[in-house]
Amino acid sequence: QVQLVESGGGLVQTGGSLRLSCAASGSIFRVNAMGWYRQAPGKQRELVAGITSRGTTNYADSVKGRFTISRDNAKNTVILLMNSLKPEDTAVYYCNADIWKYGGSRDGYWGQGTQVTVSS
Repeated sequence: QVQLVESGGGLVQTGGSLRLSCAASGSIFRVNAMGWYRQAPGKQRELVAGITSRGTTNYADSVKGRFTISRDNAKNTVILLMNSLKPEDTAVYYCNADIWKYGGSRDGYWGQGTQVTVSS
């Protein structure tokens, strides 16, 4: 009933930029917090950036000053603008959303993942 669809991943050189987008759709009453996570091969999934329903943001120390998270509540969409990319940023990026459904339930949902590769 609820799905998150991501787009915007790709291959860039060190210092380049990418813009990731994630749109939630389905039987949604309210989208609460949203965020971006990433997982590199052999690594644990880690939080990259999060944003509350009111627009308060937080970032992992490794991306502060380089990445910007934002949201468009009318479109149930969360954006991650990634600048000054480094090889260490290479990973599969997943969006996440905490959602109230019309049926009365609340749960977290994951996007399908999008590959970001930064070449040196």
